[in-house]
Amino acid sequence: MGLVCRLLEERGIATTYVATGRDLAALVNPPRALFVNHPMGNNFGAAGDRETQTAIMRAALGLIESATEGGIIVDMPTYWEKEFSFGPGGGGS
Repeated sequence: MGLVCRLLEERGIATTYVATGRDLAALVNPPRALFVNHPMGNNFGAAGDRETQTAIMRAALGLIESATEGGIIVDMPTYWEKEFSFGPGGGGS
């Protein structure tokens, strides 16, 4: 998605990449990114967690105005309630 963000920015559309992989976000160097330490696929929080989802959306949109340099990655101070890990073959939680 970071590469898509770069293409959109080149066409005049402001973007913020909401990433769950900080290292990958740094590699593709999007114009601006918000790192959320959640399990992959849960960039905006758990299903039904409107408070967290709203906070992440506001932070992502706020970066469009507040980012002072290209390629900036800001860490969102969120906490995932359940322990999570990756397991090949769907063994994550």
